[in-house]
Amino acid sequence: MQRGTRVTSLALALLAGVPGCAAAEAPTEAAEPAKTLITKDFSVPMSVVTPHFKLQPLGPALVKIDYEAYMSSVEHLQKTFTRSPEWPHAGISDADAMKDMEGEAARFAAREAFSYSVLTPDGKRERGCIYVSPSPVPGYDAQVRIWVTKADYDAGFDAELYAWASQWVKTAWPFKKVAYPGRAIDWSTWDALVAAQAKG
Repeated sequence: MQRGTRVTSLALALLAGVPGCAAAEAPTEAAEPAKTLITKDFSVPMSVVTPHFKLQPLGPALVKIDYEAYMSSVEHLQKTFTRSPEWPHAGISDADAMKDMEGEAARFAAREAFSYSVLTPDGKRERGCIYVSPSPVPGYDAQVRIWVTKADYDAGFDAELYAWASQWVKTAWPFKKVAYPGRAIDWSTWDALVAAQAKG
């Protein structure tokens, strides 16, 4: 099950872009071929290293530490990130986790959406994730979603990562207008916009 894009219709739309750190990019049952988020000539960031963390694209190699990260914070993420019991939940299996990672890697390779694991400098623990994906709401070039583990949230890392990511997206990506659901736009407003768009 994909972290951010659960199942179908309005539920899918409201969760679009959520993941699992893998959560939320393109619908898994799309009727039309997915479109690339950026042009072919844009060089997508493959890794970023800072003094306190590093970014690496989500994929099968990170399945274990990614699973450990979100399963350590199930209730926290359900309330602050997905606003849903669909992801994460206690019943996620190893096979589910691997399918999720394979999906994230495939969307990254297809340039449809870009999901990054936020790792400790030594790469041994995942602190959270950043997702750069298509916006379900017109008027935005992309949406960026972020989550951190409960422990990192309590330590103040959520605000630190959001501030860093905002600057990173502004300087390293080609977007002119980006939505930050649950941050620059509160969840209730964003969900209402997504719901209105889903109704056509």
